[in-house]
Amino acid sequence: MIPVQVALAEIQRGAEEILVESELIEKLETGRPLRIKAGFDPTAPDLHLGHTVLLNKLKQFQDLGHEILFLIGDFTGMIGDPTGKNVTRKPLTPEQVQENAKSYQDQVFKILDPTKTTVVFNSHWMNAMSSADMIRLASNHTVARMLERDDFDKRYKGGQPIAIHEFLYPLIQGYDSVELNADVELWGTDQKFNLLMGRELQKAYGKPQQSILTMPILEGLDGVQKMSKSLGNYIGINDSPKDIFGKLMSISDDLMWRYIDLLSFKSVVEIQQWRDDVAAGQNPIEIKKDFAQEIVARFNDDEVGKQARDGFENQFKKGEMPEDIPEIELASGGEGMPIANLLKDAGLTSSTSEAMRMIKQGAVKIDMQKIDDKSLVVMNGEQHIFQVGKRKYAKVSVV
Repeated sequence: MIPVQVALAEIQRGAEEILVESELIEKLETGRPLRIKAGFDPTAPDLHLGHTVLLNKLKQFQDLGHEILFLIGDFTGMIGDPTGKNVTRKPLTPEQVQENAKSYQDQVFKILDPTKTTVVFNSHWMNAMSSADMIRLASNHTVARMLERDDFDKRYKGGQPIAIHEFLYPLIQGYDSVELNADVELWGTDQKFNLLMGRELQKAYGKPQQSILTMPILEGLDGVQKMSKSLGNYIGINDSPKDIFGKLMSISDDLMWRYIDLLSFKSVVEIQQWRDDVAAGQNPIEIKKDFAQEIVARFNDDEVGKQARDGFENQFKKGEMPEDIPEIELASGGEGMPIANLLKDAGLTSSTSEAMRMIKQGAVKIDMQKIDDKSLVVMNGEQHIFQVGKRKYAKVSVV
């Protein structure tokens, strides 16, 4: 049996908050495998590195000998999670939910051990719930409490409509914990209200209350906004090894440490050694390569990780990309910056007309990917490596 303090230290690593920690310690002291719940609404078919912050923590619980309950919210997915939304979210069709759910399972098992993971669907018990059962569930919470939630509060005060079915979402997510007898539930900090709902409903239904563990929200490649496919600042776990490696190499040196802290499986001692090496003068690009290789290998295998690194380094050897790329900040005025203006202002072309011509010729790359869209606008907060021709490079941040 792993000593409780050793297990607790591993659980605490990278976590934002544990509620209530003393209760979690009591659960760990029983020595039994705990039931660890994490729910995913299959609202999109592709997972990205932001999702893996949570999946990595589930893997740690799994390695500590606990049971992972990977909940696919196929029922709640047809409501649409209102968390963080300023408008009513469009529900998914049953066909979309099932298609996305299948894709989720294929991807999560790149991290979790399928033989030690129980996949559950909340439609199993929600479809069997009667109208009377739903009324009883709804009676456990008040409208006033719902409006304490930040996103609901802002929409209410701003005159934005809130559909009645959106109030059901946190109730059903919480009720999932009742049905699953969850000992611990994990999610991002933006889901704290819903996680606490699980505790309240377990108590209302006479069940032991779950402990809560929240994980930080990972910023996207821009280093500003939450990683999101819709914002285009994401790294998908199904992306090609070359793309994963290249995108990770494009992040700023400061953001690199944030990614390492939340995504790397290296020990605390190893990561501290990396920090010490950089403080002593080592080029951060070498640390970034080690980290990028680790991430590519995780979703593929060690050999693919090595090949991605070799391919990237071979580009340097061929003179395709210098290691000492100038870093430039460009002010957009808040509306984003057209690609032609960016290339001119970054000194990569002498004029916007030259920029247009180089794009047309296929001589412009962003993060090593050739572009042909002359109408492209680089939004505020984005940072990329831009290349024009064979020898002109700049790492540009739009602010």
